[in-house]
Amino acid sequence: MPSKADFDAEEWSQVLAGPPAAGLRVAMAERGGTLREAMSIGRAYADARQEHGSSELLDAIVAEQPAVDPAEFKDEADVPQALMQKLTEAVEILEAKGTDDDVDAYKQFVVDLAKRVASAKKEGGVLGIGGKEISDSEQAALEEIASTLNVGLSR
Repeated sequence: MPSKADFDAEEWSQVLAGPPAAGLRVAMAERGGTLREAMSIGRAYADARQEHGSSELLDAIVAEQPAVDPAEFKDEADVPQALMQKLTEAVEILEAKGTDDDVDAYKQFVVDLAKRVASAKKEGGVLGIGGKEISDSEQAALEEIASTLNVGLSR
């Protein structure tokens, strides 16, 4: 079973960037709600820390502070694709160095985090009444993430 020590600093940084990149991808899918969505990423990490034990590697990942460096992105139009590239690179590194269980736990964490972000704020409606829990554009982002991870997406 691999640990943080099995990754060099650049690899570890890339692995850490995957989950917040997925969360940001969903947050960018719909205008507004950024604060709630950012808080939902933090809560996903906190909850994962509480449930530690299923994957030692995932425990090490969620022990770190989630972050994405905005300076990495040159053009706003390129950001969604760049975020998905970060996620792809993170999974490729894990698949090369981690166990199947570690990779599966990571992918599940990423999907759960993305769903939390999508559900953080109702879209549409008036004064919180009505609206959709997950907008069509957020659902499309969730499906893009699931496709990138090669996993199913349950609603």
